[in-house]
Amino acid sequence: MDEKLTIGFIGLGVMGGPMAGHLASAGHRVIAFNRTAARAEAWQAKQAAAGLSTDIASSPAQAASGVDVVISCVGNDDDVAEVLTGSDGALQSMAEGTLLIDHTTVSAKMARTIDEASQKHGVLAIDAPVSGGQAGAENGALAIMCGGTAEAFTRADPVIRAYGKRIVHVGGAGAGQTAKMANQMCIAGVLGGLSEAIRLTQASGIDADKVFEAISGGAAQSWQMENRWHTMVRNEFDFGFAVDWMRKDLAYALEEADRLGLDSPVSRLVDSFYKDIQEMDGGRQDTSSLIRRLPR
Repeated sequence: MDEKLTIGFIGLGVMGGPMAGHLASAGHRVIAFNRTAARAEAWQAKQAAAGLSTDIASSPAQAASGVDVVISCVGNDDDVAEVLTGSDGALQSMAEGTLLIDHTTVSAKMARTIDEASQKHGVLAIDAPVSGGQAGAENGALAIMCGGTAEAFTRADPVIRAYGKRIVHVGGAGAGQTAKMANQMCIAGVLGGLSEAIRLTQASGIDADKVFEAISGGAAQSWQMENRWHTMVRNEFDFGFAVDWMRKDLAYALEEADRLGLDSPVSRLVDSFYKDIQEMDGGRQDTSSLIRRLPR
């Protein structure tokens, strides 16, 4: 986008850090806050090494004061509530007409709560969870699913194009989170089948690379197959999105399914499999570690 904005960015983790960096690279003034100050300082130093000037705030409220846009990317419902509506939260210092974009994956209920709180402050809000993992954030190639008013989306779209490759306005408040729930359910189901397929291949004693070559161009093809088949065969499980986070996301999805009176047996089953991985001390391994629970 041509217009240069002042943006308060809250949360500089493996996703938020690169996203905030893309905004600075695009020429926006970024005022960043992270609850762990050392991470914020390291992020600022990295931007400085790239020739970019950024500012660090001491609180979410300070990061949100006098800015055009506030963007948050933290951990879960409690984290979002703390940094946006807490005693030193961003909403208390956001001027009327400011845009709030929350990239955290939270419950649909929390997204609607934040939207209601934003309306009381005269703030436009978008719930905009992302998919694409750490690599997607670093490469500026995230898929972003948005919930909120058309007005809020129109303002958010050119901002998040700094790191988004596919950006879709799904519907009203909470719709972005519901789309993310669907995304995680799909990933869980695909990885369940992929794990069993790889173990079948290995038990048969045939070349896993040849099986991949044979089936990856047909109806079985998926992002997970393209990007995780070979690493799963090699027992490599350090690719950013951890099992702990997947279980958090699936809990939100299953909660929403219960609210809507839906049965989701596959997602519930795979969630229980991920619990097994946690009990195998794999909570910080990426989601493709699901294969570990299947003996060779």
